[in-house]
Amino acid sequence: MLNLFPAKNVHSCYLDHFRPRTTLKLLAASILNLIVLETNRLWKLKASTMARTALDEMSNSGAYTRSPSTFRNIISREPGSPFLPESGRYHLYISYACPWASRCLSYLKLKGLDKAISFTSVKPIWERTKEDDAHMGWVFPTSNTEEADAEIDPLHGAKSIRALYELASSNYSGKYTVPVLWDKKLQTIVNNESSEIIRMLNSEFNDIAENPNLDLYPDHLRSQIDEVNEWTYDTINNGVYRCGFATKQEPYEEAVKKLYEALDKCEEILEKQRYICGNTLTEADIRLFVTLIRFDEVYAVHFKCNKKQLREYPNLFNYTKDVFQFPGMSSTVNMAHIKKHYYGSHPAINPYGIIPHGPNIDYSSPHDRQKFI
Repeated sequence: MLNLFPAKNVHSCYLDHFRPRTTLKLLAASILNLIVLETNRLWKLKASTMARTALDEMSNSGAYTRSPSTFRNIISREPGSPFLPESGRYHLYISYACPWASRCLSYLKLKGLDKAISFTSVKPIWERTKEDDAHMGWVFPTSNTEEADAEIDPLHGAKSIRALYELASSNYSGKYTVPVLWDKKLQTIVNNESSEIIRMLNSEFNDIAENPNLDLYPDHLRSQIDEVNEWTYDTINNGVYRCGFATKQEPYEEAVKKLYEALDKCEEILEKQRYICGNTLTEADIRLFVTLIRFDEVYAVHFKCNKKQLREYPNLFNYTKDVFQFPGMSSTVNMAHIKKHYYGSHPAINPYGIIPHGPNIDYSSPHDRQKFI
């Protein structure tokens, strides 16, 4: 551990002012020793939780800055690939609460891959992941009856997602996030970046997918999808977090302004077409949907995104219901887990962990998007 105040050097410099009095020299040395010990203790404590959850990613300006994912291997059908798309080889760890993990679960369901790739959900509320430090994160239940829709780790009996990262890499020091795409054959994490996992699920498993003809990233729309993904990620997907985790007014104001400008832009686009890139469901819709479905229930309150609710946008609201009702999508939305996680895992924002009762929106109710057929 770095010693910011090397005791020997500090003592010799500091005590020059006290040479006439030996007693004062000894007293000063004792005080400085205590300062050094306490400084090192605090740095060790900070290191034990550094950037291991989203709450650790605040800049000095008060703005939230998300760090990149770490495991970036690719599953490919190409000969010689160490990660081939084989049925039964991979396991997806998710949280129903996490929008990034929910993207991946959506692809499992939409592509019909949930029989070829098994998945497990953790408990919704963060808990201690180890007894000997203060890290709070995703944990598994101790039994399959402890928490509805959460299961024990079927592969390793791990207590937490953190344990999986440490199993894959003994010197890992980053965040312990979901999703985690695990390789049962090589006993390691393949990838923990949702944007890459969904691309692999879309194209590399078509030989074993039940819906191989569903292409959510078609060639003729790729440039448009990439463009939409870029601005919706920055302003909406990550934008709500930049609002909610801001610790100063100025970065919050900047983030909320960009968020509502982007929502207004989506509303205008959806006035003319059924989906965000035309009249075909694409990757861009799935990425946008996971944020919109959480908006009124969580982000409007918990993340202070209350200038306008989703229900006040006729096109966006009906669009969200439309995507929710696409075959396979509704099973990926667990609002009980979503609300428990956000309201129960961020004590700096909601110290008492009170979960609001409403608004309990029925996304299975009729919508008007068929008008674009």
